[in-house]
Amino acid sequence: MRNKIAKITASALTAALLSSTAALAAFNATATTDLNIRSGPGPQYEVVGAIANSDTATVNGCIEGSKWCQVTYNGTTGWSYSEYLSADFTGQQTVISMAPQTAQIPVLENDQTSTNATVGIAGGVIAGALIGGPVGAAIGGVAGAAVGASVTPPPTVKTYVMENRPEPVYLEGEVVIGAGVPDTVELRPIPDYEGYQYVNINGQPVLVDAGTRQIVHVYR
Repeated sequence: MRNKIAKITASALTAALLSSTAALAAFNATATTDLNIRSGPGPQYEVVGAIANSDTATVNGCIEGSKWCQVTYNGTTGWSYSEYLSADFTGQQTVISMAPQTAQIPVLENDQTSTNATVGIAGGVIAGALIGGPVGAAIGGVAGAAVGASVTPPPTVKTYVMENRPEPVYLEGEVVIGAGVPDTVELRPIPDYEGYQYVNINGQPVLVDAGTRQIVHVYR
């Protein structure tokens, strides 16, 4: 059976949800990691908030053919990457991007002319894609399985990274602990801090394990 969908523009979302004739309702989803909320559906849009790991947000709908969904969390409405959001569709937690065909997910049109979204300073040209991350970590009930890869760097490292922030590189996906940085992205060394380097991805400085090239810390 095909998904039962309600095509509505993002600008008309609020009115549609309040309408008694709206075909589908918003639903709750759980973040499988600390997850950004952005002003628009893409990695080039400004971060306006974050869903804490294992917290629940309301999913208002997702863009057809995309992995970006509009969410509301603690009073903030924006867009999050669905590979790190899970919901109960068939009696078990499933990542939204892997939802079964029978899942009733409201579908939104990508109408950014009316969402007041702010694009990154560099123009938001996407140069590749992040690798993996805790995708599917919630399937089988193991939420946030990749969190163990995180580290807590000393304050001196944060000071250096924030004061020497490079131009951002935009990659499809989202900046999360455990995501891999492709070899095409140049990492920068940190003085007196062996084993880790840093880079500015999607507008956020991140600390990367120099050996595995996995993100181990996100500066917010």
